[in-house]
Amino acid sequence: MKFSEYHLDDALGAILAHSLRLPNKSLKKGTVLTDSDLSFLKEYGYEKIVCAKLEEGDLNEDVAAAELATLIAGSNLVKGNAFTGRCNLFSETSGLVVFNPLYLDRFNSVHESITLGTVAPFQNVSKGQMIATLKIIPFAIPSKLLRKIKANEEDFENLLHVAPYAEKKVTLIQSRLPGTKETVLNSTLEATSLRLQSLRISDLNEARCNHDQKSLSELIIQAVKEEAELILISGASAVVDRRDVVPAAIEHAGGKIRHFGMPVDPGNLLLLGSINGIDVVGIPGCARSPKLNGFDWVLQRLLANIPVESVDIMRMGSGGLLKDIITRPLPRAKASQPDQSLIRTNPDFEKIHAVILAGGESKRMGKKNKLLVPINGKPMVALTAETMIASKANSVAAVTGFEHRKIQEAIKILNIEFIHNENFQNGISSSVVTAIRSSPEDCSAILIGLGDMPKITVSHINKLIDAYNPLEGRAICVPTWKGKRGNPVLWARRFFPEMLQLKGDFGAKELMGKYAELVVEVEMNDNGIVIDIDTPEALEAFRNKNHRSE
Repeated sequence: MKFSEYHLDDALGAILAHSLRLPNKSLKKGTVLTDSDLSFLKEYGYEKIVCAKLEEGDLNEDVAAAELATLIAGSNLVKGNAFTGRCNLFSETSGLVVFNPLYLDRFNSVHESITLGTVAPFQNVSKGQMIATLKIIPFAIPSKLLRKIKANEEDFENLLHVAPYAEKKVTLIQSRLPGTKETVLNSTLEATSLRLQSLRISDLNEARCNHDQKSLSELIIQAVKEEAELILISGASAVVDRRDVVPAAIEHAGGKIRHFGMPVDPGNLLLLGSINGIDVVGIPGCARSPKLNGFDWVLQRLLANIPVESVDIMRMGSGGLLKDIITRPLPRAKASQPDQSLIRTNPDFEKIHAVILAGGESKRMGKKNKLLVPINGKPMVALTAETMIASKANSVAAVTGFEHRKIQEAIKILNIEFIHNENFQNGISSSVVTAIRSSPEDCSAILIGLGDMPKITVSHINKLIDAYNPLEGRAICVPTWKGKRGNPVLWARRFFPEMLQLKGDFGAKELMGKYAELVVEVEMNDNGIVIDIDTPEALEAFRNKNHRSE
């Protein structure tokens, strides 16, 4: 790849190195310069421009990122669309991220232009969470680098994967001493149940007994007979030695002690044993609290069917000081929203809220409400709604207005929240304002779509979501088809205050001009993002072209 300052006459097809904001147009970094772009630059007095030119054997940054992401993604991972040389990997299930840090280091050592950042190994992740980002640093890399990596497929293929949590039959045994309050045991049961629920375990069997070797041993044997797949023991007093009551009871029942103690605080006094191939965990006293502790790390691995041996526990010391740090959240069912916001993997762009504007009066369509017109056997608005729900958006709502009951009836079977705009006659801006006001407090961006665009696809929406990255200056994502802008548009939360001031029938286009440097145009593979149906003629033309005569 050649990187230099070029005369405009020699810059056709080159890649713009730095973003340019001009009075009537903004050119983003990475733009492949066209004749129109160059003419525009000449009008403003530019003679030279810093660009990159691909050479024979070079691989475009997006192509390289997508190919490498495909190579390294193992089971239960899905890759997003590559954009500006970045391809993110997302978990398809809740579970633990598994990879060998040594192989990750080898991958990042191939060349400085190829980078892979991940969450920590064995991190607990939820479905849809981003767990890795692969970034090609320059605009292109030599294809020989890709061949070099593929030549080491045994190290890099399926480099990381997510081990899903399995449904297991879990038994909790609690012991009591004279004076032990039942409320303490009840609290431990509640905390343990919440822990397990966050890991996809809905049923927990519990038994209680006196804190002595014989009583505990009998309940352990009973749990084995009842085919428990994991046994948890919460003793009335902490285990302080391998010969203490709880470990002695495990051995008396026919089991063995595999490890005692761990380099994680809270959680130092964890006990790990087994009986008849069933894992048995002596829970440390800190696990009576729902806050993160060493027991969580062991429990998560066992429920993800990842073997835990003595050496594994001994290696948990790195990052094992958990006491009094903000990443010790309560389990989700107990945590307040502020606590959760502190520990989000990506607090700037984690949750996307999608909205369908479905409140217009449809005056140009005549007597019909265009949103209720059947397209392929379904009301037009239902097609848009189904697409939104199937996308990566975290939540979906519809803003209604004119004939709102009919609109709700058309899509009532879908998992959509309805917000009625009483001021729908004041134009589309009133629906935008209603959408912003009703958006979830924890959403980081809103994707606003129109109900009269039946050719919008899941791919269109997901490309916009994948492109969104406010930290890299992509805070407004606009779809384009052959250079023409369309809908839907994704807006970062930072614009909400100004969007609440919109008036009339013009939407938020003025903000795009005001913040041109934060707009990214996402080119689509078809024209669905520019097709809306406002008139009977447009409806007829659409049906004829798509062979849908209703």
